[in-house]
Amino acid sequence: MTIKQSAWTGMVPVDDTALAVTDTGGPGQPLVYLNGAYADQSHWRRVIADLGSGYRHITYDERARGRSKRSADYSFEACIRDVDAVLAARGVDRPILVGWSYGGVLGWHWADRNPDRVAGLVTVDAFPVGLTGEAGAERIRKLFRRMRLLFPIAARLGLAARMSADQHADVNIELNEIAAASVPVLERLTCPVWFVLATGDSLGSEEGEMEQGRAVLDPVLARNPNVKVSAKVASNHSKILRNDSPAVAQAVRELAAAHGRTVG
Repeated sequence: MTIKQSAWTGMVPVDDTALAVTDTGGPGQPLVYLNGAYADQSHWRRVIADLGSGYRHITYDERARGRSKRSADYSFEACIRDVDAVLAARGVDRPILVGWSYGGVLGWHWADRNPDRVAGLVTVDAFPVGLTGEAGAERIRKLFRRMRLLFPIAARLGLAARMSADQHADVNIELNEIAAASVPVLERLTCPVWFVLATGDSLGSEEGEMEQGRAVLDPVLARNPNVKVSAKVASNHSKILRNDSPAVAQAVRELAAAHGRTVG
């Protein structure tokens, strides 16, 4: 049962850090938003505005992003623990997880481990493919080292973490390895998993690479009836929440109506 429903903004302690969390409260279906790898919670503003006050919106900044504190651990497993910490702190039961990019992959794995604790997933342009092996890791490291002087500015805009270039790269390398091994996870998920996909490429990808990655979902869609594509939109990976928030909001709205709690 969801036990805390009043609006709240504050810090949630977990491990050696604390996460900045915003909870609108209210009796509606809880929606927990999982950010892109280096993004902060501000990127969800348009989706939340589109959905309105009939839902309970919970956003948070991951470690060293936004207003959250730094940590000694920026691993994927730490992010899994952070989801648990936020849900426990806010007394949330059976949320819909809405994840963009890194947050989408995080949502799959959290739901796989907690099938009875989730109402469904809306995944925004994440797919089970990635750059792997030594060649993939070196390509990622070169990209982030070239960008290193931009990180302090990008962090203030909610587009980077307060990490070194190598730490940014480590997060991305681990994500690519986990995403590339996630087809079995998606194939066995028992909750509804609805995708909103972008088109085109993203920063650091080569021409056509992202579309090839999205195509990896096709056999998953054929094998698991719980997985569907709600929409494919014109925006690219980086701009989808800004330019196509109505499509994301509509996927949440329809999934909640079909599988979530009644929205007042």
